[in-house]
Amino acid sequence: MEVVSTAEVPVAERFAFWREMSSKMWVPLDIRCEPHGEGAFRAQAGFNGIGPVQATLLTATPHSIHRTPRLVRQADPESFLVTCAVRGRVVGEQDDRRAVLRAGDLVLRDSSHPYLTRLVPSGPTGQVLVLRFPRASLPLPARELRHLCAVRIPGARGIGALSSAFLLQLARQMHEFSQSDTARLATLTLDVLTAAFAHALDVEKVVPPPTRQRALMARIHAFIRDNLGDPDLTPAAIAAAHHISLRYLHKLFQREGYAVAGHIRARRLEQCRRDLADPRLTDRPIHAIAAHWGFTSPAHFSQTFRNAYGLAPREFRRHSTAVRAD
Repeated sequence: MEVVSTAEVPVAERFAFWREMSSKMWVPLDIRCEPHGEGAFRAQAGFNGIGPVQATLLTATPHSIHRTPRLVRQADPESFLVTCAVRGRVVGEQDDRRAVLRAGDLVLRDSSHPYLTRLVPSGPTGQVLVLRFPRASLPLPARELRHLCAVRIPGARGIGALSSAFLLQLARQMHEFSQSDTARLATLTLDVLTAAFAHALDVEKVVPPPTRQRALMARIHAFIRDNLGDPDLTPAAIAAAHHISLRYLHKLFQREGYAVAGHIRARRLEQCRRDLADPRLTDRPIHAIAAHWGFTSPAHFSQTFRNAYGLAPREFRRHSTAVRAD
């Protein structure tokens, strides 16, 4: 992930530096800040190109971003931009509409029309995930999508919550993505957004079935990751959370080559294995690590771990410690 930050810029020059960099990083923009806030201004943007999607994780003190008619005429990449509030409040305006976002909420904007975005942190800094991609990337009518610009898509309920979970997970893991991850993530990201916007427009029938299915699987995987430590995370609970039948859930996973319960167990074991090898967690009892990741029986966990990795958890931890010592 490429990172641009004001950290190494002299305090007096930080805001001017960020104004210049912002137009180069996204589209031509006018960045504004209250005069008394310029001296304390701080910002950092981490970029990751995910296929046709440019993903940016922006962390900054309060400021506003203006795309004026003059700047639209100056250069227009004919892109959509999706903002997901990660931390703090975000205000987005376009086409005489205004959306106030809290953590997890989404909003769509069109680079071909003027817009305004305000970052209003609840603490010293706020954080947003911004996705930019060509308008043609979404298989939905462009004219219909214009009606969604600056319309808040809530991240606390319905399909918005499932899309929000995926995007927040994307924000948390952006620094981990390898080159081989990007093609798959681009497809999943666009599928998730397509499903969310289609639902908001009530035009889900125009979305191709493979796109709907991939978007559903992306949301399911995000749901599993976010609830991995819950011992009540079962195939039935996953199906109910996504309003599908248990039979259909099993069918989706069979197409990917594995069973739902097996996938959950494998993800839990991966997390336990990581924690057992973590030198910062050497004082945490093995049964506590297992319980944290949803294993309710220490004996069952020990046997399952041995079957997966060929060593009992205690032996694995001892071996990891010895390797680090060498």
